Amino acid sequence: MMEVAGPWTEVFEGSERKEMSEGAETLLGSSTLTLAPLVADSPPLHRSRPILITSNRVKDVESFSSSVPSIPNPFPELCSPPKSPVLVSSLPPRSRDKHMLKVYGGDSHSRSVWVSPGATAREVCHMLVQTAHCSDQENWALLEFHPTLGLERCLEDHEVVREVQATWSLKGDTRLVFCKNYAKYEFFRKPVLFFPESMISDSADVGKGMTSSELIQNLLKSGTCPEIQGFLQVKEPSRKAWKKVYFFLRRSGLYCSTKGFSKEPRHLQYVADLEDLNVYTVVNSRKLYGAPADFTFCIKPSRNPVRAQDLKILCAENEQTRTCWTSAFRLFKYGKQLQCNYQLSKSAPRSLEGTKFTDGKSESEASLVAMDFSGKAGGRVIQNPTEAQSAEREEGQAWRRREALRCSLPNLNSGARPSSIHKSQPWFHGGVSRKEAQRLIEKQGLVDGMFLIRESQQHAQCFVLSLCYQLKTKHYLVIPCEEGGRKYFTMDDGLTLFIDLLQLVDFHQINKGILPVCLKHPCVCIAL
Repeated sequence: MMEVAGPWTEVFEGSERKEMSEGAETLLGSSTLTLAPLVADSPPLHRSRPILITSNRVKDVESFSSSVPSIPNPFPELCSPPKSPVLVSSLPPRSRDKHMLKVYGGDSHSRSVWVSPGATAREVCHMLVQTAHCSDQENWALLEFHPTLGLERCLEDHEVVREVQATWSLKGDTRLVFCKNYAKYEFFRKPVLFFPESMISDSADVGKGMTSSELIQNLLKSGTCPEIQGFLQVKEPSRKAWKKVYFFLRRSGLYCSTKGFSKEPRHLQYVADLEDLNVYTVVNSRKLYGAPADFTFCIKPSRNPVRAQDLKILCAENEQTRTCWTSAFRLFKYGKQLQCNYQLSKSAPRSLEGTKFTDGKSESEASLVAMDFSGKAGGRVIQNPTEAQSAEREEGQAWRRREALRCSLPNLNSGARPSSIHKSQPWFHGGVSRKEAQRLIEKQGLVDGMFLIRESQQHAQCFVLSLCYQLKTKHYLVIPCEEGGRKYFTMDDGLTLFIDLLQLVDFHQINKGILPVCLKHPCVCIAL
């Protein structure tokens, strides 16, 4: 074996190179293979070196990329390099322009949205309505909820959400909840119900011949509130005991009397400044704070983090008293701003762009026309809106009658009847307890006509209609019965029969029946 160092070429022994005059090929012929070093005069190798790109070339590249039209990015999750012609509008915005806001629904699921730093509660609600594809645009609200302390507060429409979150503790479990609130501005519609005459201070205006009802209406129109007075139970600091104290709520602040219900200046003690406090409703106050009743609320400085030692916990004797105090706190603090928010809430559904018309129909629904096929000459377009609504109503009632007859035939077994159709309705809440039903109604606003239907926990195969009337929740038992081999539901011992819960709700949305008020607002669970 022979080792050869250095580059080498293959040469065949006995072969010779011959150059043809006409450029013939090299002839190879041999039988033995040997190795020979390369020719010494072979050209030297030159390795590549980096080339400096001049500024003119960079400008040419930039001008070329700018001339390329923008192309939608089919993969937005892949980040594009800077100054790329590929659009990245679907990517999250820069943190200096937007920030992520996490909002929870009624089913404990959350949704994250990008909002501007100055976004108000009204704007966030409008964004969530569009994102969650809610069926209506009214009476939505953001709820500030502190689960550990049992506190909740409905944010005012003009409040900046980012500023509210800045007062939260970083280690706390505070969250924002997107929900319905029909009672946010109800005191503007029914002021006498929210401000009873017994709680209005005996001011000079009443003594001048002006009734309390006229006084309340005049004050609310001007963006203020009458002075409120009355007894409240207050939790003494660092103690479990509660003490009954007479309080006065005025424009200058909250005061308590050190001697009975005396209003003399020497007996009044200053408690809090209305400009620097927020009022919260307390949930489960008996268990958390040992309150004497469930009608508890508290006040705390608005700019400080929520801490148990900073809370001033107060307890009223009934729901009307608590609602009166909390509404008065809001009016004294925000004044004319609440009146503006109320006016904007009424005009908001008409100011939505594009997707809705003035009658509440979408663009696709507005393109449909009503037809009448009852004649022999074929169908005709119904031009009169009143006639079109009447035809729509008659068609719906005829469909209900056909379904009622089909579903209640005695020869059908119970499994074939659609008895569980009510489970898909927004007002049905399954097997929630009586206390939880009251809690759900209170959370969405104690307004007349707020209702839900739930399964009875004490009576098998029965249901309960929970209805709000005059700031109180009433419960009505829905009993199943049979007549002529058919199954019905009734609330008045068989005088009025309904084939299912849907028909029961439809009937009482138009007729009161045995109820004190018609069904108006379903208590719904929001899913984000």
